[in-house]
Amino acid sequence: MNKVQPNANDAVCWHDGPSIRGRQDSFVLQEVSSEKVLKSWKYSLFAHEWLDGDGKILKIDDMMDREQKKRLDVLKRLKNREPLEYAVLGLGLTDHIEIGAGRAIFLTLVAEGYRALPVYIPKSCLKEFKNYLS
Repeated sequence: MNKVQPNANDAVCWHDGPSIRGRQDSFVLQEVSSEKVLKSWKYSLFAHEWLDGDGKILKIDDMMDREQKKRLDVLKRLKNREPLEYAVLGLGLTDHIEIGAGRAIFLTLVAEGYRALPVYIPKSCLKEFKNYLS
């Protein structure tokens, strides 16, 4: 049975998080393919906290306690239709994608079936992100 893919723009109340406020002129809001982002992000030093060896998001019970709590908090906020902050993406040292602010939000929504998500990208990196846009 196929799970209906939620549309993040319809199902989520979004807002700018504290990491971006006052700096919006340096970023652009774009919708990215979550699958493409994960394929790149799996090379991040932080990926082991959320991904298994195949690059798939861990089950909640398989996550470290600290990350479990973050994920459960996002699920609660999503269920209660509380605003969630846009994730901020950037490039790592080896040109893979890094998920800065909003990592738990982005990854929890991906785990819930969201295939395209709006994120902030530095304007200076927009060219490098063209292959990740949905």
